Order: sequence, then C-alpha cells, then structure tokens
Amino acid sequence: MGLELKVCVPAASTQTTATSIDFNAIKQRQQVTWASGDFAVIGTTLQMVGESLAEAVDVRADERVLDVAAGNGNATLAAARRFGQVTSTDYVPHLLEKGANRAKAEGLDIQFQVADAEDLPFEKEAFDVALSTFGVMFTPDHIKAAGELMRVVCGGGRIGMANWTPEGFIGQLFRVIANYVPPPAGLPSPMLWGTEPRIVELFGSDAADIRCVRRHFNFRYRSAAHWIEVFRDFYGPTHKIYATLDPVRQARLTEEITALLERLNVGGPNSLVVPGEYLEVVIVKST
Repeated sequence: MGLELKVCVPAASTQTTATSIDFNAIKQRQQVTWASGDFAVIGTTLQMVGESLAEAVDVRADERVLDVAAGNGNATLAAARRFGQVTSTDYVPHLLEKGANRAKAEGLDIQFQVADAEDLPFEKEAFDVALSTFGVMFTPDHIKAAGELMRVVCGGGRIGMANWTPEGFIGQLFRVIANYVPPPAGLPSPMLWGTEPRIVELFGSDAADIRCVRRHFNFRYRSAAHWIEVFRDFYGPTHKIYATLDPVRQARLTEEITALLERLNVGGPNSLVVPGEYLEVVIVKST
C-alpha cells in the first residue's frame, strides 16, 4: 500500500530561516493567486482525502478540531461528520463561504474564520486536533507555519496533513510550470512538505510520534484536454500562470502538461485517470 514511517523524536532540529526572503510580499501574491479562478471546483473532487485524513488522525466526537488553510472545507466537513467541534480557517474569504454553504447543506455546525496559517488567532493548546489537506504546505515560511500548528494543539493532541510529494504528479506538474514562471528565489518548495525528512525536521523536536504513509488520489477526467480546461479555468496557480503567458508560450505549456498527463494516465485511451501521490502525515504532540 505504501511506506509507513514511524519516527521517535530526534534530539534537535536543523531548521533555519532565510532572512533575505520577503515572506509577506510572497504571501500577498499567493493570496491573490488562490483567490483567482474558483478552487472550490477542484477542491470538492478531493473530498475523499479529507475523509481518509480524519480517519488516520482518529477524530473523536466532541474533540476541538481546527482545519488550517481549509479551502472549501474537505477536512472540515470530514471532522464535523464525526461530530467534532470544528473551526475552519483560510485566508481566502470566498473559499470559506463555499465551505459554509456545504456545511449548511448538510446541517453541520461549524465555525468559519478568516485566518493566516502562519499567524493563527487562537490561544496556545486551544485544539485537540489540527488538520490540513494540501493547504499549509503552500505557506512561504515553513518553520512559522509548522510552529503555529504545534502551538495551537494541546499536549497529546494530533496534527494531520495531506501533502503532495515531489515525485508525484503534482510535484512533476509544478516543475513543468516553474520553467515558465519560476518561483521566488530562495523560497523552499512546498513539495518538501511531502517528504518524510522535512516533516521530521519541522515537527520532530516537539513530537512524541510521527507517522507518514504515501497514498494516491486519482485525478479522474474525460481527457488531458478536459483536465487542462478545468485547471486553467479554476485552479489558482494554473489560472494565473496562463494569464501571464503570451499565446505561443501558453500553447507550449499546454503541450508539456498534456504530455505529462498522457504519460501518467492509467485510464486507457478513452478516459484520464492520473494517480497523484501524497504524503499522509499524523503527528502526536509531546505532553
């Protein structure tokens, strides 16, 4: 099924912060990017990842659960369906509105609050569980974001994350995109959150236990052209990048993404099924 890694706490961390990076400026640009298009169209298709993560973290009824960088609320809904007391946060208000609409449709009692994953507006140890599905991994300051997750979870509490891996489809996609719009110089790749060593580096000094399992989510579309159409219209990063390119470079990018999709397609000639590898992470905070 996948690699499971159990790590007993390392004695020290080697984390460093690049002082030359303007994290605030990067974050502002990222916020504009994620607010473009309509990520909820994509996010809803990923619901099963939220359900799987809620099971992996073992969300219990009446536990205080925080979903960080929640998007339109996949992990939020999964935890609430297990009768957790859920607070859903994101720095893009309209995504929270989409999550609130989903919660209302299901009759789920959930609190929604605009919040920055690197500066969470909650007291220390305010939650039993913190979750994030493909959200916190995109924060520019990894160390600060990891510290906030640890801060708001009580001793013995759990942190659960789903992070795309560098080797998987999304990691490969981002490398293709970087050839057209390079990421900010010196900024660590978000895909590092999908590696076991980086998780240990970020969380190991305050963790009683860390478990990492590699899983797959299947992107299911009619064809490569259909996938590109949906992601170009609705997924913030690809939506913004296409908008910055001239028609010739748009066509080249489409050719490269099409080649990647077709190479990874396991759905046969009449459909598109592309496995996207991600790292499912469960961290138990030391008491």
